[in-house]
Amino acid sequence: MPSPLQAPSRTLELEKFLPYRLSVLAQLVSESLHDLYAGPFDLAVTEWRVMAALGRFAPLTASEVGQRIVMDKVAVSRAVAGLEKRGLVERTADRADRRRAPLRLSARGRSVHARIVPLALEYEAELYGALTPEERRQFDALSDRLFIHAQLLRQNR
Repeated sequence: MPSPLQAPSRTLELEKFLPYRLSVLAQLVSESLHDLYAGPFDLAVTEWRVMAALGRFAPLTASEVGQRIVMDKVAVSRAVAGLEKRGLVERTADRADRRRAPLRLSARGRSVHARIVPLALEYEAELYGALTPEERRQFDALSDRLFIHAQLLRQNR
Protein backbone atom coordinates (compact mmCIF):
# COMPACT_ATOMS: atom_id res chain seq x y z
CA MET A 1 0.00 0.00 0.00
CA PRO A 2 1.49 3.38 -1.00
CA SER A 3 2.35 5.78 1.77
CA PRO A 4 0.27 8.99 2.03
CA LEU A 5 3.24 10.98 0.65
CA GLN A 6 3.44 8.98 -2.58
CA ALA A 7 1.37 10.07 -5.55
CA PRO A 8 -1.17 7.51 -6.68
CA SER A 9 0.08 5.33 -9.48
CA ARG A 10 -1.26 6.34 -12.88
CA THR A 11 -1.22 4.31 -16.02
CA LEU A 12 0.02 5.81 -19.25
CA GLU A 13 -2.57 4.83 -21.84
CA LEU A 14 -0.36 5.29 -24.85
CA GLU A 15 -3.21 5.30 -27.36
CA LYS A 16 -4.77 8.27 -25.50
CA PHE A 17 -1.51 10.09 -24.67
CA LEU A 18 -1.58 13.40 -26.56
CA PRO A 19 2.14 13.56 -27.50
CA TYR A 20 1.95 10.03 -28.87
CA ARG A 21 -1.25 10.68 -30.80
CA LEU A 22 0.13 13.88 -32.34
CA SER A 23 3.36 12.12 -33.29
CA VAL A 24 1.57 9.18 -34.91
CA LEU A 25 -0.84 11.48 -36.74
CA ALA A 26 2.01 13.67 -37.98
CA GLN A 27 3.94 10.62 -39.18
CA LEU A 28 0.92 9.15 -40.97
CA VAL A 29 0.11 12.46 -42.67
CA SER A 30 3.75 13.04 -43.58
CA GLU A 31 4.09 9.56 -45.09
CA SER A 32 0.82 9.91 -47.02
CA LEU A 33 1.90 13.24 -48.47
CA HIS A 34 5.36 11.85 -49.20
CA ASP A 35 3.74 9.08 -51.25
CA LEU A 36 2.42 11.79 -53.59
CA TYR A 37 5.75 13.44 -54.39
CA ALA A 38 8.42 10.81 -53.66
CA GLY A 39 8.10 8.87 -56.90
CA PRO A 40 7.54 11.65 -59.41
CA PHE A 41 10.07 14.06 -57.87
CA ASP A 42 12.48 11.72 -56.04
CA LEU A 43 12.41 13.80 -52.84
CA ALA A 44 12.76 12.71 -49.25
CA VAL A 45 10.51 14.23 -46.59
CA THR A 46 13.29 16.46 -45.27
CA GLU A 47 14.18 17.65 -48.77
CA TRP A 48 10.58 18.62 -49.46
CA ARG A 49 10.33 20.44 -46.14
CA VAL A 50 13.48 22.42 -46.95
CA MET A 51 12.05 23.28 -50.36
CA ALA A 52 8.70 24.25 -48.86
CA ALA A 53 10.41 26.57 -46.35
CA LEU A 54 12.54 28.15 -49.04
CA GLY A 55 9.54 28.45 -51.35
CA ARG A 56 7.75 30.46 -48.67
CA PHE A 57 10.48 32.32 -46.79
CA ALA A 58 13.70 32.47 -48.88
CA PRO A 59 16.35 33.59 -48.60
CA LEU A 60 17.19 31.59 -45.47
CA THR A 61 20.39 30.11 -44.10
CA ALA A 62 20.43 26.38 -43.40
CA SER A 63 20.15 27.19 -39.70
CA GLU A 64 17.09 29.36 -40.30
CA VAL A 65 15.54 26.59 -42.41
CA GLY A 66 16.08 24.17 -39.53
CA GLN A 67 14.33 26.54 -37.14
CA ARG A 68 11.40 27.00 -39.52
CA ILE A 69 10.84 23.29 -40.09
CA VAL A 70 11.92 22.22 -36.57
CA MET A 71 14.58 19.78 -37.72
CA ASP A 72 18.11 19.22 -36.51
CA LYS A 73 21.07 20.77 -38.29
CA VAL A 74 22.50 17.49 -39.55
CA ALA A 75 19.25 16.45 -41.29
CA VAL A 76 18.84 19.91 -42.82
CA SER A 77 22.49 19.99 -43.97
CA ARG A 78 22.12 16.60 -45.67
CA ALA A 79 18.91 17.68 -47.36
CA VAL A 80 20.41 20.97 -48.53
CA ALA A 81 23.50 19.19 -49.88
CA GLY A 82 21.34 16.77 -51.84
CA LEU A 83 19.14 19.55 -53.19
CA GLU A 84 22.17 21.61 -54.20
CA LYS A 85 23.73 18.61 -55.95
CA ARG A 86 20.52 18.15 -57.95
CA GLY A 87 20.36 21.84 -58.81
CA LEU A 88 17.14 22.51 -56.88
CA VAL A 89 18.66 24.86 -54.30
CA GLU A 90 21.37 27.45 -54.66
CA ARG A 91 23.55 29.16 -52.10
CA THR A 92 24.34 32.85 -52.42
CA ALA A 93 26.98 35.00 -50.78
CA ASP A 94 25.94 37.55 -48.18
CA ARG A 95 28.10 40.60 -48.89
CA ALA A 96 27.41 42.10 -45.46
CA ASP A 97 28.36 38.90 -43.58
CA ARG A 98 30.55 36.39 -45.39
CA ARG A 99 29.79 33.73 -42.75
CA ARG A 100 26.15 33.67 -43.88
CA ALA A 101 25.22 31.66 -46.94
CA PRO A 102 21.55 32.26 -47.72
CA LEU A 103 19.73 29.58 -49.66
CA ARG A 104 16.98 29.87 -52.21
CA LEU A 105 15.29 27.65 -54.73
CA SER A 106 16.92 27.63 -58.15
CA ALA A 107 14.78 28.08 -61.26
CA ARG A 108 14.53 24.28 -61.45
CA GLY A 109 13.70 24.12 -57.74
CA ARG A 110 10.94 26.71 -58.16
CA SER A 111 9.50 24.64 -61.00
CA VAL A 112 9.46 21.46 -58.90
CA HIS A 113 8.03 23.38 -55.93
CA ALA A 114 5.26 24.79 -58.13
CA ARG A 115 4.33 21.28 -59.26
CA ILE A 116 4.25 19.81 -55.72
CA VAL A 117 2.30 22.62 -54.03
CA PRO A 118 -1.03 21.76 -55.73
CA LEU A 119 -0.59 18.10 -54.71
CA ALA A 120 0.08 19.15 -51.11
CA LEU A 121 -2.88 21.53 -51.02
CA GLU A 122 -5.18 18.92 -52.54
CA TYR A 123 -4.05 16.40 -49.91
CA GLU A 124 -4.67 18.97 -47.18
CA ALA A 125 -8.19 19.61 -48.51
CA GLU A 126 -8.90 15.87 -48.56
CA LEU A 127 -7.62 15.52 -45.01
CA TYR A 128 -9.70 18.46 -43.81
CA GLY A 129 -12.67 16.83 -45.55
CA ALA A 130 -13.12 14.75 -42.40
CA LEU A 131 -14.12 17.94 -40.55
CA THR A 132 -16.99 20.35 -40.96
CA PRO A 133 -16.03 23.98 -41.64
CA GLU A 134 -16.74 24.82 -37.98
CA GLU A 135 -14.68 21.86 -36.76
CA ARG A 136 -11.82 23.01 -39.01
CA ARG A 137 -11.92 26.51 -37.48
CA GLN A 138 -11.94 24.96 -34.01
CA PHE A 139 -9.13 22.57 -34.89
CA ASP A 140 -7.01 25.38 -36.31
CA ALA A 141 -7.60 27.54 -33.23
CA LEU A 142 -6.86 24.68 -30.83
CA SER A 143 -3.77 23.63 -32.80
CA ASP A 144 -2.47 27.20 -32.69
CA ARG A 145 -3.00 27.34 -28.92
CA LEU A 146 -1.26 24.01 -28.38
CA PHE A 147 1.63 25.05 -30.61
CA ILE A 148 2.17 28.30 -28.71
CA HIS A 149 1.83 26.56 -25.35
CA ALA A 150 4.26 23.80 -26.34
CA GLN A 151 6.80 26.45 -27.34
CA LEU A 152 6.37 28.17 -23.97
CA LEU A 153 6.78 24.88 -22.11
CA ARG A 154 9.97 24.16 -24.05
CA GLN A 155 11.41 27.61 -23.35
CA ASN A 156 10.66 27.32 -19.63
CA ARG A 157 12.40 23.94 -19.19
